[in-house]
Amino acid sequence: MRHCRHIITFLLLMLTLTISAQTTNIRTQHKVEKSETVFGIAKKYGVTIEELIAVNPEMKAQGYELKKGDTLNIPYPKAKDAPAAQTPAKPSTPQQTTPAAPTTAQPTTTTVAGRKNVKVGVMLPLHDNDGDGRRMVEYYRGLLLGVERVKKDGITVEMQAWNVPIDADITNTLKEKGAADCDIIFGPLYTKMVKPLADFCAKNDIMMVIPFSISGNDVENYSNIFQVYQSPEEFDQQTIKNFIQWFNNYHVVIIDCEDENSGKGGFTSKLRSQLDNYAIKYSLTSLSSNEKNFAKAFSLSQQNVVILNTEHSPALNTTLAKLNVLTQKNADLSVSLFGYKEWLMYTKVYLDYFHKYDAYIPTYFYYNDVSADTKWVERNYQRWFEKEMNADALPRFALTGFDHACFFIGGFSQFGSAFNGGKGQMTYKPVQTPLRFKEAGKGHKNVNFMFVHYKPDRSIESVNY
Repeated sequence: MRHCRHIITFLLLMLTLTISAQTTNIRTQHKVEKSETVFGIAKKYGVTIEELIAVNPEMKAQGYELKKGDTLNIPYPKAKDAPAAQTPAKPSTPQQTTPAAPTTAQPTTTTVAGRKNVKVGVMLPLHDNDGDGRRMVEYYRGLLLGVERVKKDGITVEMQAWNVPIDADITNTLKEKGAADCDIIFGPLYTKMVKPLADFCAKNDIMMVIPFSISGNDVENYSNIFQVYQSPEEFDQQTIKNFIQWFNNYHVVIIDCEDENSGKGGFTSKLRSQLDNYAIKYSLTSLSSNEKNFAKAFSLSQQNVVILNTEHSPALNTTLAKLNVLTQKNADLSVSLFGYKEWLMYTKVYLDYFHKYDAYIPTYFYYNDVSADTKWVERNYQRWFEKEMNADALPRFALTGFDHACFFIGGFSQFGSAFNGGKGQMTYKPVQTPLRFKEAGKGHKNVNFMFVHYKPDRSIESVNY
């Protein structure tokens, strides 16, 4: 397993480096021993991985594996003043721009004091064998871009990555050289690995960032855990709480879409219960109702807010058609639409309707493809890794990794072990994925929440909580 980890870690490095053509004299040759890695060999001879690959072109082949007994050419190290064109291009600070939508503030930190050297570990499935690995490779690439960004603030980052697939014994990974020296570890992806990693991090005073979905509640028992993931139940609770606060003077219209494949019926049931508790009146109607009965559910004297009990687009299409007829025949009728974060996937299709019906979408992220900051990260991602981000993923995994690196590394650099990720310690304005933590037992849980509001004047704002 250890040998396999080294092989796949090398393959990941191949994926994450853009190599420029070089001509370098060969200094000597090295015979690969068991468990050696490209990183270790390069370090031994004082050369970069790029320089090593440049004189061993077979290493660029797809599927290449470093094996015991291989002979590698070792180049002379380049002079420190080697031309910049011979090394991978690094991100630079984005230019100031006027935000076109929420979360477009520049990806900058405000680190002014504290630790300037941060050691970062990544323990995630980093491979090309399945969807988990491919998604985490993209997330890791975003972390790398974020690391380069925080270096602009004078922070030195030492970064190590371990491939930890679903069948790995993470206790073996934790024995690897350098693991105990980390200040921050991003991982794991799988729930069964949380406790052993949490115990290890607690023992070695390491901040542990759980970036994606897990089950269990280990965050309650470990002060060093930062759990980014919010369960659907927790997110629903926040949505309902903030809905009550924001829309308490609206007339609420809940539409039954008769969608047996949606899980949103539970959400609307909980919402109705809270509306009853706060004595907020609401009406019930159905997409199968005729025009007259559908209209009866709406108020002519109050602003209406419409909620569907499904996130699926066919029901949204039907709802919009019925609202179009209703508002055309009733010019005094005011309607706002309350949606779901899944609708953000449909933004390009429904943007005009979102603005027309004053839509509010509860979410913990916002991907703004026209933002200069988003374009900056995407452009550098393509430049570094010679491919585009996965456009089918929302939120974008690489942008998530970029935001996480800037947030946690910048925060730790400024506040050290006193970093808690709360409102008073915000050192970074996110590109896509805002974070805000509150205490959860001994640990810290992300409670970031916002409404993305598509206003009738064609502007977009975020209502943050």
